[in-house]
Amino acid sequence: MDTSELLKKVRKIEIKARGLSQNIFAGEYHSAYRGRGMAFSEVREYQFGDDIRDIDWNVTARFHRPFVKVFEEERELTVLLMVDVSGSLDFGTRGETKRELTAEIASTLAFSAIENNDKVGVLFFSDRVEKYIPPKKGRKHILYIIRELLDFRPESRLTNIGEAASYLTRMLKRRTTVFLISDFYDRRPFDKELQIAGRKHDVAAIQIYDAFARRLPDAGLMKVEDAETGRELIVDTSSKKLRTAHERAWRQRQQQLGETFAKCNIDWTAIATDDDYVKAMILLFKQR
Repeated sequence: MDTSELLKKVRKIEIKARGLSQNIFAGEYHSAYRGRGMAFSEVREYQFGDDIRDIDWNVTARFHRPFVKVFEEERELTVLLMVDVSGSLDFGTRGETKRELTAEIASTLAFSAIENNDKVGVLFFSDRVEKYIPPKKGRKHILYIIRELLDFRPESRLTNIGEAASYLTRMLKRRTTVFLISDFYDRRPFDKELQIAGRKHDVAAIQIYDAFARRLPDAGLMKVEDAETGRELIVDTSSKKLRTAHERAWRQRQQQLGETFAKCNIDWTAIATDDDYVKAMILLFKQR
């Protein structure tokens, strides 16, 4: 993609994402995420009705009478967009590729965060951490993120969500609101790493998929290629038995994903490339 074409795409996404974040997502995002973090404010003497879990035992021992820690809602949040850039995101049969939809959703979330005066950062991952952009504020920073979302080229085409989740846990010490955006095609289990990340941070998962993943068309013989490994297969989509087995495998996979996210205490939504992602995102916010 040359520079002029990239700038046009950046501008197009900026206009759409800014409009959605201001007119549709603003209230939902604010109510879902504002004030979820608590910051230490001061220590004062214990009063009847205070939660004993807030007692500061060091200060209590020093003064020989009980003191409690007082917390207040944090004025701003730190938001991290954890974006899958593996090869499988290049696939798309309806309107746009999974990668293009990922960039649009991530951009809209970034503008929603900025409208709320929150810091935004990005972690690009494949089977390794490809790039980390630390959270900052400001329109210039957001436009830089959008450019990277549109034009970033990973070194690897494989996927390792567990590795990215482990990096997140190590890198970010402060509690962060994390949006994990992926198609979740990973040959390795990632539930343990995601569970640890979910305990430390406020994580929401957004699954991006193409309609063909859910249901194959009756289109005769088709050559398909694994976008991550390059393996090719010839499949006969005119076979009703094959199409039924494909749909069954999709439902089983979705059930397993749901169970994984439930175990990790993570809210999630699944969005197809031909879906209205606005409705899906608002429903995700309402789960908070």
